[in-house]
Amino acid sequence: MAPTPHPLMTLTIDETNIARDVIIESHPGASIYFRINSLLEPAKAELTKFLDAEHSGQLTSSTPRPARLAEVKYDAIESGSKVPVYQEAWVDIRQKKVVKHELISTEFQASLTFPEFETFVEVCEKSPLFRKKIEEFKLPPGFEVVIEPWPYGGLDPADENRRFFQGLIFAADASKKNKDVNFYPYPLPLIPIMDWAKKEIVRIDELATGGNNDPLNSKTHAAGVLDHCQSADYVPELLEGGPRKDLKTLNVTQPDGPSFTVGDDQLIEWQKWRFRVSFNPREGAVIHDVHYDGRSVMYRLSFSEMTVPYADPRPPFHRKQAFDFGDGGLGHCANNLQLGCDCLGVIKYLDGVIVGSDGKGEKAPNVICIHEQDNGINWKHTNWRTGRAVVTRRRELVVQFIITLANYEYVFAYKFDQAGGIVVEARATGIVSVVNIDAGKTADWGNVVGPGVLAQNHQHSFCVRMDPAIDGHKNTVVYEESLPMQIDPATNPNGNRYEVRKTKISTSKGLDLDPLNGRVFKVQNLDKTNPISGRPVGYKIVPPVTQKLLAAPNSVQSNRALFAQQHVWVTKYQDQELYAAGKYTLQSRREVGGVADAVKRNDNTVQDDVVFWNVFTLTHNPRVEDWPVM
Repeated sequence: MAPTPHPLMTLTIDETNIARDVIIESHPGASIYFRINSLLEPAKAELTKFLDAEHSGQLTSSTPRPARLAEVKYDAIESGSKVPVYQEAWVDIRQKKVVKHELISTEFQASLTFPEFETFVEVCEKSPLFRKKIEEFKLPPGFEVVIEPWPYGGLDPADENRRFFQGLIFAADASKKNKDVNFYPYPLPLIPIMDWAKKEIVRIDELATGGNNDPLNSKTHAAGVLDHCQSADYVPELLEGGPRKDLKTLNVTQPDGPSFTVGDDQLIEWQKWRFRVSFNPREGAVIHDVHYDGRSVMYRLSFSEMTVPYADPRPPFHRKQAFDFGDGGLGHCANNLQLGCDCLGVIKYLDGVIVGSDGKGEKAPNVICIHEQDNGINWKHTNWRTGRAVVTRRRELVVQFIITLANYEYVFAYKFDQAGGIVVEARATGIVSVVNIDAGKTADWGNVVGPGVLAQNHQHSFCVRMDPAIDGHKNTVVYEESLPMQIDPATNPNGNRYEVRKTKISTSKGLDLDPLNGRVFKVQNLDKTNPISGRPVGYKIVPPVTQKLLAAPNSVQSNRALFAQQHVWVTKYQDQELYAAGKYTLQSRREVGGVADAVKRNDNTVQDDVVFWNVFTLTHNPRVEDWPVM
């Protein structure tokens, strides 16, 4: 038998296929539709024993290892039935058996898959109802209809608890004979709704195209709804005059090779850093077991969730809200990163593993890139007496992955520096989501970015989950504020002193930032003292100061994303509690099992195994300059 992989390594294709076979054998005669098959990380209490042995140099071939488990999510139609039942199972890879199985309540929906999207497009194309609605428009000659699947969003009160799909509809200028022609400048005011069980378009939502002075549900467009729209291409061969030609070559080279190493077991070492990286279909790249100069810093670091609610008040746009991690699994959308564009210099790529509906493991190539970058000056000082200056460059190690979600791209990066610091970064690019607007009109809930094209106001709320381990797993979160002090003859006679107030977070809770008081957070180990400062060792966390979710309290958008109603959450660790908005987000009416529920336990968080969740939100009120690609 092949050597057992490290407990944190991504499942191999062979392991994935073993888990698939076990599931099929456990349902004789059934039809199985696979959704996700990925590593189930070991229980923390078990894994830390293994990691302690590893770091102390006592790891041997006889050291007990955590079971290698796959978490498999799938639908099964049993023999004699026509109804698919969603279920989840844990499979022990070594023993080739199911060790846990659960039928998931019909209250929850399984995450989306690409084959389902393909089915939705096929159903639309065959639907007499959809075709009839399209025929009511007078499309320009040579234009073809494009169907872009979207998650249905939160169920309306009148909706049955069924699995629905919706789609945004556009038209592409096929006369250009280029499959990459930009179709987004030609939005059609329709949203078809498919009942997944029936495989049928059960409704067409017809969209308003008016502006500020029109009723929210008015249908004011003419049959030639695209006559006032104009092309806005971005691929080089379709640009008038082509791309700019006055830019000189800039080469990023490392003639001596990179300063980092990547082991076969996904172990990365660079400039006193030592950590592992894995890939899973829900979160993408995850950082594990982070050490700096031999000292423990972080047990696990990941992007936990993101929701994108749109602020157009006209129905049905209240349903235009994606949970890009929970609804479909962000890792399924990871790009194959390319040298020279996505990453520069000497690059190490890591592959992922995903499954199709048949459950067979497939390589997702180059989904993570690891590279060094120069980020300008690190520090500098000039001795004014001698005129001598000493300056260093800021070298960073970047672990990056990029995803494409229909129109949007997101660039996620973990950046490690040479002073023990970590920056977690999220960037948005791609194309803004747009709808049709009548010629000459404007709307306060968006901005006209091109003729006939309204880019709707929206937000992107991200959550980063940090499982710290500052010199061990017993840590405390403290927030620190810098506050003015009154003049006092004994303590502040000249009024120039200010107070630095430190407040321990003693039980699980949510908190907000307070930039006017300079509020920052520290994760400290109160049992370890820094020999220089005499204070507890720790890491300072500086969350970005952003707005929170703007949807009204008790609105569907707000209730589905309770995690986005605070900047910071502090909870006590529990195995498998990884997702800020809960495990099941698709078509939810309310967040279940997320951080808002976790803090209700009122757990102790002083010198305990704490988790720090940071929520930051990009409020995007689009500009003309965002079009056609941000």
